[in-house]
Amino acid sequence: MAYNYDAESIQILDGIEHVRKRPSMYIGSTGPEGLHHLVYEVIDNAIDEALAGYCKNISVTIKRGNVIEVEDDGRGIPTDIHPKEKVSALELVMTKLNAGGKFDNKTYRISGGLHGVGVSVVNALSEWLEAHVCRDGKLFYQRYNRGKPEGPVEIRGNCSKSGTKIVFKPDKKIFKDINFNFDTLSKRLRELAFLNRGININIKDIRDKNNIKEHNFKFDGGIVSFVQYLNQSKNTLHKDPIYFEEKKDDMEIEVALQYNEGYVENIFAFVNNINTVEGGTHLVGFKSGLTRTINDQIKRNKSIKNKISLTGDDVREGLTAVISLKIKNPQFEGQTKAKLGNSEIKGIVESLVYDHLSEYFERNPNIAKKIIEKCIQSAKAREAARRARELTRRKNALENDTLPGKLADCSLKDPAKTELYIVEGDSAGGSAKQGRDRTFQAILPLWGKMLNVEKTRIDKVYSNDKLQPIITTLGTGIGDNFDISKLRYGKIIIMADADVDGSHIRTLLLTFFFRYMRELIERGYVYIACAPLYKITKKKEVYYAYSEEEKNKILEKIGSAGVNVQRYKGLGEMNPEQLWETTMNPEKRTLIQITSEDFVEADEIFSTLMGDAVAPRRKFIETHAKFVKNLDV
Repeated sequence: MAYNYDAESIQILDGIEHVRKRPSMYIGSTGPEGLHHLVYEVIDNAIDEALAGYCKNISVTIKRGNVIEVEDDGRGIPTDIHPKEKVSALELVMTKLNAGGKFDNKTYRISGGLHGVGVSVVNALSEWLEAHVCRDGKLFYQRYNRGKPEGPVEIRGNCSKSGTKIVFKPDKKIFKDINFNFDTLSKRLRELAFLNRGININIKDIRDKNNIKEHNFKFDGGIVSFVQYLNQSKNTLHKDPIYFEEKKDDMEIEVALQYNEGYVENIFAFVNNINTVEGGTHLVGFKSGLTRTINDQIKRNKSIKNKISLTGDDVREGLTAVISLKIKNPQFEGQTKAKLGNSEIKGIVESLVYDHLSEYFERNPNIAKKIIEKCIQSAKAREAARRARELTRRKNALENDTLPGKLADCSLKDPAKTELYIVEGDSAGGSAKQGRDRTFQAILPLWGKMLNVEKTRIDKVYSNDKLQPIITTLGTGIGDNFDISKLRYGKIIIMADADVDGSHIRTLLLTFFFRYMRELIERGYVYIACAPLYKITKKKEVYYAYSEEEKNKILEKIGSAGVNVQRYKGLGEMNPEQLWETTMNPEKRTLIQITSEDFVEADEIFSTLMGDAVAPRRKFIETHAKFVKNLDV
């Protein structure tokens, strides 16, 4: 059937309607990231008040039904009548995409939410939203339904303070899964508290009255405290972080950095409080300035006989750094502001880092020497890693077999349909090979003691005979050479015994993935297979229990008379049929997906549990030992 394409075919959508029709244009997606972005937009308005010097306290509450409440003690959104639009300024801000106080550079000299669409987009994508504004001694209120005001702004009484409270419920017509993650929101609020020294930020989750969660963030040291927090479970090369700041024209920059004895770099870059996770010109400038400074120090240092030119990777090994840039007119790539594009910033930041860092090294030659020595050792290790990679490639080419000999591969080659079981021990590996579905399940047995990558450099990782089969099997490479597009399997499943040794192996593998293949975890490719602890038999009926509690429930249900209970000591005790039935059959198995909602906390846990520093690990054990009721040794 043909349709006429004429003037009637042209639709004109107002701002709210366009947001609801194309939400991903404004918040990135309608999945979890977009859902949490709603909260960030409201919080950013409160932070902008803090940047302007009018807000000291911000609170975020996750209420039952996944209702969000954000309250600040800033000036409060203006409520007087707009001279041109003839409606309350509050209604304009909440319902018009291009209405805001961030375009004239007077109300807010520096702002994160520069597009003027933030809170109005939140309103448009909410089932309902309520705005409470304390201003000029009065409490103003307006409620909205899917972006439309239910009535005019009304006065609901008096108030002695000033501020804004926004309460909203995301629209289930827009978001399929409305479930806010407390850790995800906490991560963002912690960052904001570090980046805005002295601001008190509280988050509380009261959805479950029996499990109320709460964090309170306030850091008077700013980004210096941030670096110290990131390095708290690591052995540092120098006691205090290196810090410098400078204001130039319409730009303010703060940099804090500290080296530790580890082998991983952690650099966080922010623009106007926004975490530019994809980097940008400010990050490029920082890296270039750092590399240039250290290479210059090597040239000048007469005690270094063998002069060497270091790469960026060499000088950033074991580096923890935070860069916070505040500029009047940032040019972000995309509405979600993941990357800074201002071309002039690179040279400014590079020059600034070079000048300040060079001056610091001149004043602190002993610290400079420690850092340079570490960087040179990193360069030597990287060269050794390169030789190890080349050796592996030549060896594989000579053997004409690029996959490990112990790997039992599957027949399908489509990663979306295949899965790899990394299995502890040859015995369990043999059962898994016999019990699997050869079409889509591959088996890679592990043997011997796994390397703890937290305590070693990348050259040792490449040459390790326990990790090399995993690297080769997955096909992605590791570290800077990691390429997710080359992944050979859609699921990577760790299958180890349900005991202390099995837990240790799982932790070692997760440490390896987190440090050298982090994207596997971030994208949800890594899983833990849950093996049963007990086999319970009564006559011809067989039950499997995956915990002590589950065993007791089964016994309570079937009775204890004539029952045989077998405690599995390891996966190797199961025959192929049992292993398939309990742990490998997609229709019956239980898999735990490994995800990382908060990189900072995950980094701290791996450093604490697997690193060299003893004191943080002792503290962790003392804190958490009280939660262990039954320890199966």
